[in-house]
Amino acid sequence: MSGHSKWHNIAAKKGKADAARGKIFTKLGRELLIAVKEGGPDPAGNSKLKNVIAKCKAANMPNDTINNAIKKASTSNENYEELTYEGYGTGGVAVIVKASTDNKNRTAADVRHVFDKAGGNLGTTGCVSYMFESKGIIVIEKEGCPFDEDELMMMALEAGAEDFSSEDEVYEIKTAPSDFTAVEENLSEKGLKFLEAGIQMIPSTYITLDESGSQKMQRLIDNLEDLDDVLEVYHNWAE
Repeated sequence: MSGHSKWHNIAAKKGKADAARGKIFTKLGRELLIAVKEGGPDPAGNSKLKNVIAKCKAANMPNDTINNAIKKASTSNENYEELTYEGYGTGGVAVIVKASTDNKNRTAADVRHVFDKAGGNLGTTGCVSYMFESKGIIVIEKEGCPFDEDELMMMALEAGAEDFSSEDEVYEIKTAPSDFTAVEENLSEKGLKFLEAGIQMIPSTYITLDESGSQKMQRLIDNLEDLDDVLEVYHNWAE
């Protein structure tokens, strides 16, 4: 996989994830709810639910927690809708925010406030999404991986992956969105554990910022991710 890797500091990423685990699980639970409401509680016939389950497992959500969330979602009266916001951060960095909400006005106001506070601006639908492409992404930490690079690459490509690369402390595997589930399941069955697994928006180009700009951009991302309604933040900043 050619391009930029955000996994240049595994320890920092893990520490941040551990500290925010409760909030991460709450957001994943909402994603499970939305997927169940849309396609039912059986992942065999609900590809979206299957993808969210893979994402939950990569975040180390216990199987019991996943199953309980699915059961709860089957009878829940809660209704959330998924929304996408697009805008610009420091230095013209393109930003896509995926959110779920039961109150569109509240969520839009919260997202806009974060952009404004960071000196960015919320744009119109389509203003930056043309610079991104939807792809399945699987990230595997090199340390502890039971296979060497060549073995893992062949396994991934034979399973249907589009691309494979060695980046910093991890291996990254890219798939077409429609092939993600098959590749993820194939590699999972071989005993591999994932640092990340899901459908993501991948930018075609990246923007490099100076130290001051990088600090501002990091604050923007952190503040967006801290919002309860925000599920994912994608951008083309070369961290």
